[in-house]
Amino acid sequence: MSVAPSLSPAQVLDAPLGDLLTTVGVEIVDSSITDAEFLGAVVQRKSGEIYLTMPTGRSELEHDTMARYLLAQVFDVDLPKLPAPFVTTKI
Repeated sequence: MSVAPSLSPAQVLDAPLGDLLTTVGVEIVDSSITDAEFLGAVVQRKSGEIYLTMPTGRSELEHDTMARYLLAQVFDVDLPKLPAPFVTTKI
């Protein structure tokens, strides 16, 4: 398994999303989950490969914001928690 990249809050918040994904080696894939309360998930395979599974049909702002937040969570970047009612769960 490769070493996790070190990211700053500024990188997570300011870099173009495509560049950020390339930097961390993460791909976004469409999720089949249609529940309106599902905003995305981080999936890590046994090989160490990480990808984000994101719902389709959401606004660009929601997609971008949630992808960045999930990346911050998985790479342990110190960002403020999302306000209620948003909740992240580690399984």
